[in-house]
Amino acid sequence: MVAFPDIPQALLPTDGRFGCGPSKVRAAQIEALSSPLLMGTSHRAAPVRGVVASLKDGLRSLLSVPDDYEVVLGNGGASAFWDVACACLISSRAAFGSWGAFGAKFASEAAHAPHLTTPLIDEATPGSLITVSPRGTSEGIDVYAYPHNETSTGVTSPIYRVEAPDTLTLVDGTSIVGAAPVDLTQIDAYYFSLQKALGSDGGLWVAFLSPAAIERARRIEEGSDGRWVPQFLSLTAAVQNSRKDQTLNTPALATIIMAQAQVRWLLERGGMGMASTHCAQASSLIYQWAEANLAARPFVENPAWRSPVTATIEIDEAASASELAAHLRARGIVDIGAYRGVGANQLRIGTWPSVEIEDVEALLACIDYCLERVL
Repeated sequence: MVAFPDIPQALLPTDGRFGCGPSKVRAAQIEALSSPLLMGTSHRAAPVRGVVASLKDGLRSLLSVPDDYEVVLGNGGASAFWDVACACLISSRAAFGSWGAFGAKFASEAAHAPHLTTPLIDEATPGSLITVSPRGTSEGIDVYAYPHNETSTGVTSPIYRVEAPDTLTLVDGTSIVGAAPVDLTQIDAYYFSLQKALGSDGGLWVAFLSPAAIERARRIEEGSDGRWVPQFLSLTAAVQNSRKDQTLNTPALATIIMAQAQVRWLLERGGMGMASTHCAQASSLIYQWAEANLAARPFVENPAWRSPVTATIEIDEAASASELAAHLRARGIVDIGAYRGVGANQLRIGTWPSVEIEDVEALLACIDYCLERVL
């Protein structure tokens, strides 16, 4: 076990929150929770519905959501949306892109759904990427799904529609929405949680749905094949409630309020252009540092695949990355350990719009200070 040195106070970042989700929440978002007639009031009353409407409108502006797509909210987070998709969007069989934990988890949900045919999976090793391939009609695929940003490995995929007749393309945008532009016309369902780039809390999913996705859900839920869709997983119910600026049942209201405050802040600061430039600059600092450092290297070797918001760095095996992360946590620098199960001697650093460039520079200085004195 290496004994890392104490770190001079002057080197420490002003804010040590670098988690890849949940992520840094700004003080102004916390203050927004004290607004009168919101917390502790009915989510079906006008004040709360006004916040929901503002969040939906702000997301439309920030992400350039097509006019004929709907912004839909539901309870349970993006992991719950996997089950919604298995119930209401996959008619029979899906094909998945998997290059990390979250792509694999969605595929696993579909594999365990008793009413669905065993899915097909295009896999790549952690740190690499593969393009999901269209299948022939004999394979019976009606949904293609992949993650935009694989949070577990720090690999970002380009956005594309899998060109196959009578199919939908679903993309998990959880860990990159609000930090990079996305062409939503290539996607039928772009779904996400709010606790990463949007700097809020968990407990809610949001989806941008194409007319084709909404029609698919209606057809499945009204179908005669006997599929039981619990109301909590009903995408049609979520769409109908979202049109009224509410959710099926009581939502995590603090999540909505903080997300609305964050989206407003992003738009006021320049929108997606500002956010994407900031995140690219912050993550580039880390990748360039790792490439120039004898004790570190980027985990994702292909620069085109490297995430602008989830920077994964391998550390020289002579020093334990997990012990280094614990050492830094004791000094107020938190949540930079590798994702469980990746199996690498790795640090994972979130570079969200709320994370200051100066704090990233300070973090790297602290890591250097520790590694230089033990290697």
